[in-house]
Amino acid sequence: MSKQGTTRRYGKQSKKPRATGRLFVELPQTPIRTAKAVYDDNDDIIAQLTQGFSTVKIRDEGIEVTESPVVSPRRRTRQSALVDPPEDKPSRSLTPPKPVLTPPESEKEEEERDADVDAETEATEPTLTLSPQEESRELQVLSWSEVCPPGDSIVKIAEASYAEVYRVTNERGTSIIKVIRMSSPIKPQTKAQQKSGLVDEEPHGESDLQGELQISEWVADIPGFVVYKERYIVQGKTCRELLETHQAFHKKLKRQDPGRLQFYPSPSRYLDDTKFLVVELGDAGTALEDFELATADQLWDIFFHVTIALARAEARIGFEHRDLHEGNLCIRKVSEPIPKDDWDRTRYFGFSGLEITILDYGLSRAQGDYDSDPVAYDLERDLSIFTSEHAAQCRVYRQMRSFLLRGDRACLPPENHKTPYAEGIDGPITWAIHEPYTNVLWLAYLYEWMVGNFSGPKREVNSFKRATKELWMYLDPEADDSVPGFESASDILRYALEIGWIDEDQLMGGREEVEKSILSILASEDGEDGVTGPTLRRSPRKRRPAVL
Repeated sequence: MSKQGTTRRYGKQSKKPRATGRLFVELPQTPIRTAKAVYDDNDDIIAQLTQGFSTVKIRDEGIEVTESPVVSPRRRTRQSALVDPPEDKPSRSLTPPKPVLTPPESEKEEEERDADVDAETEATEPTLTLSPQEESRELQVLSWSEVCPPGDSIVKIAEASYAEVYRVTNERGTSIIKVIRMSSPIKPQTKAQQKSGLVDEEPHGESDLQGELQISEWVADIPGFVVYKERYIVQGKTCRELLETHQAFHKKLKRQDPGRLQFYPSPSRYLDDTKFLVVELGDAGTALEDFELATADQLWDIFFHVTIALARAEARIGFEHRDLHEGNLCIRKVSEPIPKDDWDRTRYFGFSGLEITILDYGLSRAQGDYDSDPVAYDLERDLSIFTSEHAAQCRVYRQMRSFLLRGDRACLPPENHKTPYAEGIDGPITWAIHEPYTNVLWLAYLYEWMVGNFSGPKREVNSFKRATKELWMYLDPEADDSVPGFESASDILRYALEIGWIDEDQLMGGREEVEKSILSILASEDGEDGVTGPTLRRSPRKRRPAVL
């Protein structure tokens, strides 16, 4: 049977306390690597974020900051500033013990060691959570003509980590599908393709995909994350519609960036045995990179919608996105903007009529419940992501790894990222560790990107920058070490609540809907009314203690 949706309530029911005293008494200096505390399970996640408000002193926007905060040590262990830990339960660090990584002395020894751990592999590797119906059957195999039959629309909208992203629309609705090529044959490149510098994205084995799929299910019922619908295998040669949209997509990108290389093989090269894993998701709207930012209320809503979603995911599953650039965030208009004359002047959030959706968890980290192993992509496998300088977001990758190496705001240059599993402040680098400061780095990136790509009147973006001047001071990853900094998206949300930019009642509610596949071949399996079976459900993730 499908799991019944429930309404999750966030935030306190009481009135917000008045802010008094000094702003962020417990706000750490240059982001601190701290031991995290564990608390009792509680559905009221955002209430935990808001109940521990520190006292506030809101500075006048026009006054320069002159006082220097007391500098604290770069690394220290302290209780969470968000809530007080329960007295009868000891706190426990989420950070897993780091393995000591040493290179094998010989191939023979490596083979012997691999043989010794074969029996343990199934128990330690993350596995996908399947519904009862999925457990009793393998994933269905479809053809491209079944995914997009005549009359349906398919449009390529993005290329993400591991996957190509398409929007499929028909009379049953709209879905986003992520298409991931699995290990299977494909036609070789033609001489013309070789000459043009075509670089084929490597196919992926099942183990490469498990992490992202598992995280997709864990975040599916958190507002702000894409809705998971279904997954299946697509095998065989392409259909005409798929080829046409692939070609149109790359022609558009070539016009925007003539030097851009094509990384995903043309569908014209698909063979009868070419296989893809397809993950069907809810429609998320338009990518931020293609969305026209024209008003200040759009800037407020996009930034804080993302902050709220990340704060919820941090608290519930120890989530870090680690790749949240403008192509992995979608915007959708769900209502008409509220006229400025009707604004509550003490609040800035919730007037644009926009909704955001966070996509692509290929590089992400999460932990389904406290007793399970974390799921995280090992970025040490390919250090080119840290040495590349082809796009602005490459600096954020280096900032994340620099933080693991040093534990402060310093961003090491590309030449400092050429040794895998280098020694950091806690031993050899491991990406399984939970460091929510990576979410802060991506929120800082989005803030700068939106301000820099704003296309509306200058007075609008200037008003946003003036109002958020102090926020940016704490958010800026290049700020001086003496300037306090946020440790997580939860810290940023707390700051906005204390100042009054967001009301607590705006954090109430949750996602109730269970969206279904729009493919006719799947929608007709269980009856003529198009209602699918129990595979289309909300995430079956076990509840876990909140880790803050």
